[in-house]
Formats: sequence, C-alpha cells, structure tokens
Amino acid sequence: MASVTYEHVTKRFGDVVAVNDLDIEIPDKEFLVFVGPSGCGKTTSLRLLAGLEEVTEGDIYIGDRLVNDVPPKDRDIAMVFQSYALYPHMSVFDNMAFGLKLRKTPRNEIERRVHEAATLLEIEELLDRKPKQLSGGQRQRVAVGRAIVREPYVFLMDEPLSNLDAKLRVSARATLSKLHQRLGTTFIYVTHDQIEAMTMGTRIAVMNDGILQQVDSPKVLYDTPVNRFVAGFIGSPAMNFLDGTLVTRDDKIAVDCGDFILDIPASKADLYRQYLGQEITFGLRPEDAHDPEYAPPGINSSMVEASVDVTELMGNEVIAYLVTEHTQFLGRFDPRTSARVGHKMKVAFNMDRMHVFEKQTGVAIR
Repeated sequence: MASVTYEHVTKRFGDVVAVNDLDIEIPDKEFLVFVGPSGCGKTTSLRLLAGLEEVTEGDIYIGDRLVNDVPPKDRDIAMVFQSYALYPHMSVFDNMAFGLKLRKTPRNEIERRVHEAATLLEIEELLDRKPKQLSGGQRQRVAVGRAIVREPYVFLMDEPLSNLDAKLRVSARATLSKLHQRLGTTFIYVTHDQIEAMTMGTRIAVMNDGILQQVDSPKVLYDTPVNRFVAGFIGSPAMNFLDGTLVTRDDKIAVDCGDFILDIPASKADLYRQYLGQEITFGLRPEDAHDPEYAPPGINSSMVEASVDVTELMGNEVIAYLVTEHTQFLGRFDPRTSARVGHKMKVAFNMDRMHVFEKQTGVAIR
C-alpha cells in the first residue's frame, strides 16, 4: 500500500497545457476522485501517474519512490479503463490470470489470487465463461478483478462505469466502494460524473482547464465551494447563479438582483459590508428555494414572487423552473406543492445557505 504525491506537475502537448502545476498529496488507503468536464486534465493526471505519459515538469511519487522515469510495469499500479479490454477468446479465469502468467507467477498462487478476487466480486460462477456470455456489469467486474489479482500499491480507474446503464451504475458504485473498504488500498478514480464523485470519494479533486480548483471532502465541496466553477459543477441540479449588487435597505445589507431584493441574515452581514455597492454573483442551490408552505422551520428566508414555467415530478420532489421578468432559477419543492405551470407563487430563499462570488474572478466571498 502507498501514498501518491504530485509535486508541481505540469504536462504540455506542444503549446497546450493539459495539466498545470498540479500539487496534491493522496494519503495511503484514500479513495480520491478526479472530477471535471471533458478536457480538464483529469485523465492526463491519471496517465502521468501510470507512466503512460511523460511529465513535462515536476515530480510524481508513489510512497517515497520517485517514479518519473520508472516504466509503467514497474510502478506497482493496476489500471481499469472505460473499455473493459477483455480477450474474447479467453475465459474469465484466463483474462484475470493473464497478467500474472506474464510475470511467471506460480500456478497455485495464480489460482489463489483469482479465486479470492472472484469471491470478493461475486463472479465465482463465471470463471469458465467467455466475455461474450457476460452482461456489461459482469464484464466490468471481471476487469476490476483483473486489476485486483495484481495486488498493486495503487488502483487507477478511468471512468470504468461509463459503459453501464443507469441502474447498473448505481450498483457498481456500491461494489467499488465496498471493494475499497475491504482491500484497504489507495484508489484514484477519474470521472466527469459528479454524482459518482460525491457518492464514492473520501476526497474529491475538482479540475478545470488543467488547474486543480479545490480538493476536499464531498460535504466541504458542496457546502463551501471556493469559487463559482466548483459551486456550479458540484450538485445536481446545478446551483442557481444570479447577477446582483450588494446594497443597504432598512439598515440591513441585501442583494439587489434587479427584479427582487434579498435580505442577508444579520449573522452574515459583516462579511459582506466591505463589498457594498459592488456587483457580485449570488448563488443558491435549488434545494434551498422552497415552496413557503413546506419550507423548513427556523430558516432565515427572503421571499421572491415568480411564475412557474415548467415542473418536473420526480416522485419524492418537484423540480420547478421559475421565472421573473429578467431572471430564471430552479427550486426543488416538496412533492405536496401546489405549484402549477403558468401560476404565480411566492418562493422562499433560504438565505442561511446563500453563496456570494466576486463578479470578475468568481472567487467565493466567505
């Protein structure tokens, strides 16, 4: 088992900077998820660690060992790709054992490792089958099993669930999380799906344009994002962003959003006093915009009148698309809401959960 350290790692492809000064330490046994949009540098970061790309600047360590010039096969890592890449003419057993055979591992040791991994992944009855006889979820588990038998220091996973349907992805997420707990090995996982990141990672590293934006636990990223990008990327549906100006009203500090003014709770007022008169971006997650009839008790709410444009019944909640004269935003309402398309209604903004970002830089004011 081993920690992983990126020390000011940069990767350039010609004039394109794919990874820019990545500096992060991943402790032993952690499940770290790199997340971000396509082209943000997350997969390149994984490939640099695997040795599939050369580092332009900086150093990468696995444990205390500098691995910049170490061949991939000698790095004691195992990688699971988006493509299962199983040999179609081989049985599941032989697919899982193939890497061990190349390393001339003794036959009894191969059988022990393969059967242990198959038991862990609940695919013992599939060992004699060929890949074409397996479902997508079973093939994914075989690919993970092939990595497990290596008994590596670090598992690297590059969007391994992308080819599964929605239902299978949910069960596969749980399988990988349980696997991490049982193996006690360092997992580094790449995905563009923030739900996968939030549900699986002990920490999440959010990247954009090759730059690490924030790395922390899922709860911290959700509650206290460092900038507008992280706030908008983490959470589904995404956070509402409204242009506004910080003003005073009746001796209170408020956000003037044009169509309406939102009073800031007294407990937060001092934080924003120095920004009075400045344009800012106001942020509020849809789950903090309530039908007043079913709003949580005891919140500092500010009321907004809006028209209901669209509603989506999700069973346990209603996603409401709301509009004022110049503004659009989403609310996640209690399923008992009386919100109806075309009707006007009051919406309670939970100002205890508000976010404010600098207009120009997008940095959170907190």
